[in-house]
Amino acid sequence: MRQAFSFFCAGIILLLCTAACSSKPLYPEAGRIGQDISVDVSGLTAEAPKFFSWHHNGRRTNFFVVKTEGGIISFLDACMKCYPKKMGFRFDKDSVVCRACNERYPVSQIEKGFGSCYPIRLEGRQKEAKYLVSITEIERAGQRFFR
Repeated sequence: MRQAFSFFCAGIILLLCTAACSSKPLYPEAGRIGQDISVDVSGLTAEAPKFFSWHHNGRRTNFFVVKTEGGIISFLDACMKCYPKKMGFRFDKDSVVCRACNERYPVSQIEKGFGSCYPIRLEGRQKEAKYLVSITEIERAGQRFFR
């Protein structure tokens, strides 16, 4: 009886770990100013992306912002190749890495947009210590992933 209980507990733990590791990552919710999504960029570190979520119409769109030599830019946490898996990217040392296929892209070259699993650019603008993306832009960009 005790051995059966141990196997049952081990199975539950394995199931929970598998579900947690394979699900889409959760990030802090981005703020809003008028018709824009707003991210405080005063604490951004050069070439270290920060990930956020935006909820709309009952769905969540993840994105990240990163400070580069050229300024602050943003990308959907998805690519055209691997987005059906809904796993997005992670940051590792100096690169963003696709969680689905392990393709690596150095943050210092992220604006160049090379490769088949490259993060999709999200248009935004900096205004003082905020980075703004229009709600229309992120909802339009995110729609391609909800089909």
